[in-house]
Amino acid sequence: MNASEEKLVHQLQDPKSRNEAFRELLHLYQERLYWQIRNIVKDHDDTDDVLQNTFIKIFRNIEKFKGESQLFSWMYRIATNEAISFINSRAKKQQVTSEELQQQIIDNLENDVYFEGDEIQLKLQKAIASLPDKQQQVFNMKYFQELKYKEISNILGTSEGALKASYHHATKKIEEFLKSN
Repeated sequence: MNASEEKLVHQLQDPKSRNEAFRELLHLYQERLYWQIRNIVKDHDDTDDVLQNTFIKIFRNIEKFKGESQLFSWMYRIATNEAISFINSRAKKQQVTSEELQQQIIDNLENDVYFEGDEIQLKLQKAIASLPDKQQQVFNMKYFQELKYKEISNILGTSEGALKASYHHATKKIEEFLKSN
């Protein structure tokens, strides 16, 4: 943790400065966490709900943060877990697999007023949705979020070598998907 992050954590853990520090935390990380969640759940409104739940969980659990990882990695892990839980919960309610739900979500992207992508971006999203969950996460973090393997390793608790292999497999599968479609 760097000095400014340490100071922010201290302020977040102090009841006197918590609210002001939390506003700063929102300002610093809200957009990045929004896009991490959006890459998983795809829908804007669902993303907003999951983001709100993520920040509630962060606020409630900040005292438990020990500084063993970067603050952002810890929050990113919470956001990722919240997004995956949301997808799994929605799939269970609809009595479909999470893969089937992902496909439904991608099919609905064309009608999402917040989706600003063109036909190529829609094909890319369909290709990503065809990947196994772990490869989707690694691809999204590396390609869209531009995180380094070390950061992804801290977030997912996976070795950098395994992440590089997952990313390589994901890009090959995406290439094949785009060529065949």
